[in-house]
Amino acid sequence: MTQMPDPQNPLRIGTRGSALALAQAHETRDRLMAAHGLPETAFEIVAIKTTGDRVLDRALKEIGGKGLFTREIEEALTEGAIDIAVHSMKDMPTLQPDGLLIDCYLPREDVRDAFVSNLYGAISELPQGAVVGSSSLRRRAQLAARRPDLQLIEFRGNVQTRLKKLEDGVAVATFLAMAGLSRLGLTDVARGAVEPDEMLPAVAQGCIGVERRASDDRTASLLAAIGHVPSAIRVEAERAFLARLDGSCETPIAGLAELQGDELHLRGEILRPDGGEVIAGERRGAAKDGRAMGADLADELLSRAPGGFFDWR
Repeated sequence: MTQMPDPQNPLRIGTRGSALALAQAHETRDRLMAAHGLPETAFEIVAIKTTGDRVLDRALKEIGGKGLFTREIEEALTEGAIDIAVHSMKDMPTLQPDGLLIDCYLPREDVRDAFVSNLYGAISELPQGAVVGSSSLRRRAQLAARRPDLQLIEFRGNVQTRLKKLEDGVAVATFLAMAGLSRLGLTDVARGAVEPDEMLPAVAQGCIGVERRASDDRTASLLAAIGHVPSAIRVEAERAFLARLDGSCETPIAGLAELQGDELHLRGEILRPDGGEVIAGERRGAAKDGRAMGADLADELLSRAPGGFFDWR
C-alpha cells in the first residue's frame, strides 16, 4: 500500500516562483488532494528561482536555451530536496537528466496563442511597420513569414511586465499563451485567440508535466491517479517530433497533435528565424503510433529542408 504524505512528511512540490508557475503547482496539488483525499497540509510548495527567471535583459538563445527554466529545479529533484517538479511542458528540453522522468501530464488547456494589444483587435489590424514584442523565436518567425512589414523586438518578462511594456508604448502588441492566461484568470487580457491554422503553437503548449525520480515508486503511484492519458498521447507525439529536430530555443519549431477518437492528427513546421522559409507537413494515424509519427514527420521536414537551412543555428 502506498504511504500517503501527511503534515509531518509532506510531498514537496518544486516549481518556478512566477504567478503562473505557482498556479500550475497549486493545480497539481489540488488534483492530488482530490484524488487521494488528502489535506492541503500534506503538501509543501517549494519555489525555486531559475537562471531564466534571474536573467531578463537578454534573449534566451544568448544565455542557454530551454534548460534555463528547469536546471535548478531538476537539480533539487535529483538531490532529494523536492519530491516532484511541475513544469510547463513547452519549456522542457527533450532530454532529461539521468534518473528523472515525466510520465504524468495534467489535462491540457487551450493550446492557442493569445493576441494582446491595447490598440488593435487582431494581427490583421496591425498597421504597416507596427512594433510587436515577443521573446518567442517561433512566434517571431511565424509573424515575419505572414507580415514581413512588422518590426519585431525582444519582449521578455512575466504577464504583468509585458502588459506594462505595452502601456509604456514599447510595442503595440504581443503574444501570450491562452493556457497561461486561463490559469491566471486573465483571459480578458487577450483581444482574441489565434487559431492554429494562422499560427501553429509551440510543441506541448498548454500542458503541465509532473517530473519525478525514476526510482521513486511511491510518488509514481500517487501521480498515476491524476495523469491524463489523451494529453500524454498528444504531447509525446509532439515531443518526439521536436526531439528528432533537436529543437531548442534557438530553433523556430511548431507542432500540434489532436486526437479524433483513436486517430491522431499531427501537424508540424520548421521556419527560418526571419520567416523567409516555412516547411510544414502533417501525419494521420493510430494514436498508439504517435511517437513514431512525430519522428517520421520530423524526418520528412528535414529531408525537404534545403542545404544551409539550419546554418543560422
